[in-house]
Amino acid sequence: MPSAAFFLNHPDPFTREVARMYAQGAFLMDNGDGVRFYSVENRALVPLTAEDGLHVPRRLKRDLKHFEPRVNTAFLDVVRGCRGTLPGSPPRDGEWISDELSAIYAHLHTTGLSHSFEVWRGGELAGGVLGIALGGIFFAESKFHRVTNASKAALIHLAGHLRRQGFSVLDAQIQNSHIATLGVYEISQAEFQSLFRAALPQEATF
Repeated sequence: MPSAAFFLNHPDPFTREVARMYAQGAFLMDNGDGVRFYSVENRALVPLTAEDGLHVPRRLKRDLKHFEPRVNTAFLDVVRGCRGTLPGSPPRDGEWISDELSAIYAHLHTTGLSHSFEVWRGGELAGGVLGIALGGIFFAESKFHRVTNASKAALIHLAGHLRRQGFSVLDAQIQNSHIATLGVYEISQAEFQSLFRAALPQEATF
C-alpha cells in the first residue's frame, strides 16, 4: 500500500483533502446536514493483541474459526451493511452514512484510501468493517453483522491482520458498550495526536 505521504499529496484533490483532514484527527460523517468532518474529545482505540488488552470472550474465541477473513472483496456490500441496507443486516438507528457519503467512500476505495475488511461464513458475507488506512493507522468508520457475533469477529480478525501487516493503531473513533467488552479503551485527543504522529510515517500494507 502506498505510504501516508502518497495520500497526503495525492493527485486526486479530494483524496488529498480527506487524507490531510484524517491526519489532523478528523473523520467524515453525515448527521443530516451534509457530509462534514468531525472530531471528538476522546478517541476509542482497539488493542491489537491480548498483551495490549484485547479481550476475546471464551465463547467468541470458539466462534472465530468459523469466520473466514477477507480484504476488499465486497467493498460496496460492506458499505451497504454499515448503512443497514444490505439484506440480512439490522436497520440502523440513524443513518449517518448517507448516499453522498457512500459515494465518497466508493471514490476513496478506487484511489486506495478506503477499504473493507470482511468475515465470511458458509460462503456468504457475514459481517465486516469499513475503514480508511493511512500510514500505520486504520480508522474503523463502521461495522455490521448479518450473523451473530460477526461484527465482533471482524474487529478481532482485523486487529490481528493489522498487527501482521505492520499497523500500530486501530482507531474505533467513538466508544460504545458493544466494543468496550473487547477491551476497547479511550484516550484524549492530545494523546491520540501524539500516537498518531508516531504511527503516520510507518510503512504498512493493508
